[in-house]
Amino acid sequence: MNKRGKSSNIWLARQHNDIYTKKSKQHGYRSRAVYKLLEIQQKYQIFKPHSIIVDLGAAPGGWSQLAVEYVGKSSKIIAVDILPIAPIEGVNIIRGNFTKKDTIDQISKLLLEEKIDLVICDMAPNFSGISDVDQSSAVYLSELVLNFVKMTLKGNGSFLIKLFQGEGFDEYIQELKNYFANIVIKKPKASHSESREIYILARKFQSGSPPSRG
Repeated sequence: MNKRGKSSNIWLARQHNDIYTKKSKQHGYRSRAVYKLLEIQQKYQIFKPHSIIVDLGAAPGGWSQLAVEYVGKSSKIIAVDILPIAPIEGVNIIRGNFTKKDTIDQISKLLLEEKIDLVICDMAPNFSGISDVDQSSAVYLSELVLNFVKMTLKGNGSFLIKLFQGEGFDEYIQELKNYFANIVIKKPKASHSESREIYILARKFQSGSPPSRG
């Protein structure tokens, strides 16, 4: 059996035995990643009523499902992904690339010239298995997300993103500090211990140019 076959079998076995995968099926969530977001919500209360929330890289929709549970019909939730997302009551779904003009136009149409209160992003690039290449792709993707955030987030708004530890991680955190007054670094219990993924919650967005370092 080749290495890819062995790793696939290991992954399938872990998923089968994983407590969060079982819980997600029992509770009707679309992915185990919900429990990462739930832990963050329970500690930091990022979901607030009467707010605008954008979920980037939302497929299959688990994070948007949880957002609806907390804010209900009092808020506007927009889920964006290049992959299809089955309908979720209370969520506006856009299939498209958030860096492309046609997708930005669809988001803007739903925003009605309002700014976003919270951007959440559990996105990851398609990994090749080559560590340096994958880390570079992940950092580039996170930079694109931050560009979107800087254009669309409301003053004092919040931003939650998944990053991967490695080259570029510390620099990205420093860049966030140019725009946000409060940064929290979190490894949720539902995140596999061997995974390099880390969640960053950036709060109190300061719109405009970053402060001078001179």
